[in-house]
Amino acid sequence: MSLIITVLLLIAIFVALFKIFPRAGYEGWYAFVPIYNLYIWLKIIQKPWWWIILLLFPGPNILMLMIMAVNTGTVFGYREPKDVFLGGVFPFFYMPYWAFTDNAKYIGPIDRVKFPKTTAIEWRDAILFAVVAASIIRTYTFEAFTIPTGSMEKSLLIGDYLFVDKLAYGPKVPLTPLAFPFAHHSLPFTNNTIPAYLKWIQIPFYRLPGYSHVERNDVVVFNFPEGDTVDVEFQANASFGSMIRNEVFNMMVRDFMAKRPIKTDEQYAAIARKALLEQRSFTVRPVDKRENYIKRCVGIPGDKIEVKGTILYVNDEKAFMADEMQYNYYVQFKKPMTMNSKNMMRLKQEYLVNFADLRQVNQDGTLYKMPLTKANVDKMKNDPLVASVQRFNNKKGQFDLATKRNILNTKGPELLAYLEKEGIYNRTYPYYPNTKGYQWTEDDFGPLVIPAKGMTIDLTLKNLPLFKRPIGVYEGNKLEVKDGKIYINDEVATSYTFTMNYYWLMGDNRHNSADSRFWGFVPEDHVVGKASFVWLSMDPELGFSDGKMRWSKMFRGVK
Repeated sequence: MSLIITVLLLIAIFVALFKIFPRAGYEGWYAFVPIYNLYIWLKIIQKPWWWIILLLFPGPNILMLMIMAVNTGTVFGYREPKDVFLGGVFPFFYMPYWAFTDNAKYIGPIDRVKFPKTTAIEWRDAILFAVVAASIIRTYTFEAFTIPTGSMEKSLLIGDYLFVDKLAYGPKVPLTPLAFPFAHHSLPFTNNTIPAYLKWIQIPFYRLPGYSHVERNDVVVFNFPEGDTVDVEFQANASFGSMIRNEVFNMMVRDFMAKRPIKTDEQYAAIARKALLEQRSFTVRPVDKRENYIKRCVGIPGDKIEVKGTILYVNDEKAFMADEMQYNYYVQFKKPMTMNSKNMMRLKQEYLVNFADLRQVNQDGTLYKMPLTKANVDKMKNDPLVASVQRFNNKKGQFDLATKRNILNTKGPELLAYLEKEGIYNRTYPYYPNTKGYQWTEDDFGPLVIPAKGMTIDLTLKNLPLFKRPIGVYEGNKLEVKDGKIYINDEVATSYTFTMNYYWLMGDNRHNSADSRFWGFVPEDHVVGKASFVWLSMDPELGFSDGKMRWSKMFRGVK
């Protein structure tokens, strides 16, 4: 439908030009000759020919069309404020309207000798062209990005400001070109409640040529794949699917504690979905307006991915480990350690542990969980206050220490025993493919093969959860299971051939990263660009007198 609307709007402009050109002394049929029609149009409004270049960039070219529509009205005598407003805001409608309803005469541009530009008009023109130029740069070459979370620590730090190179893999043509400049998905100061884009025009996915391809170990910025259906309040903090799974578990626990019959997950999910849609406000976002994430690409199309005992393997070989990669560790202190400002600052300065990452595990304050690099683990083991350091390992088929204690303390041993009996070791099935049949963990995951364009797989009820989202959501097929059979687009399917490439991305802060282990594959149309250069680094937990400016981390490449 959006493609039809786009074509109709463009036809409206060209038909309007067909009526306008003869009034300025040119043949009407010129309006239907690609590129040449733009050249003639620019001659009529007496603007430089190189504006054609600006019109070739989807997104910014919408603003250029608005500017040219206003100028067209001006040279035909439509110079009142209402004409400027209507021509600029509704060019696809207002220009055809006066072209067909009025025999306007060509009078040429405003004589700036007699009527020089006011300061306000000069500022307006300068701002408009600055917006066009900046939009082209931001959309098609480089874009500034801020690291908001610690998922890439210590390779990239919270408070790092970097540039994303969109030329590396080829810039994506905007899917939603009708958008407010420089806003991602919501208008500023609206608390994410008003979209910054319109869905009237949507362009099919197309990527311009780049100078390289996504390779293993690249640090990649991409649109969050699970961010299509979003709770406006939570934004990227909780996907629609995770919210449903959380409600399923809560309902099951309530029934268990009240000794009521336990329903199936599917029954609970239907109730949860209905309740969430009635109680909360959700929005569905196109691919290019989903939240931006940044992770390391550890697997490319066709790779086999597996995590065993916290260690990542790619094609059965140990994967690349960044120098600053972190894991969570249990640190046992020799005596209780109160995490006051002095001790927290010591851990940050000596071991680079962020305040927010410290987790007290036991009541007496001798056991903490914290992320550490390999170098800092070796250093921590020699600390006179430390008794032992042990890597956290969330093994498949058992509770981790913190989860087990939390259930015991809040719900009691009966629920813990029931969950163990049912094989529910994490309450919301957070790890991909987010089903009871695949209860992998971040440290015990896979094996799993990443789909590649043209790859054909045998499709069964067993492996369907792994590929359900790529087939049904990312590649737009109707996918159903009826009477024990898989149907794709209403036909029984025993195999499937993928139409896109996919990637597997993980954070270098392996125990503190919401990545592909939680929500699966990243489709090629979600890839934004390659992280290239950090130009500023500020620690949000410190003041300027405490070392907020991380001078040694500035002006460095991303690796």
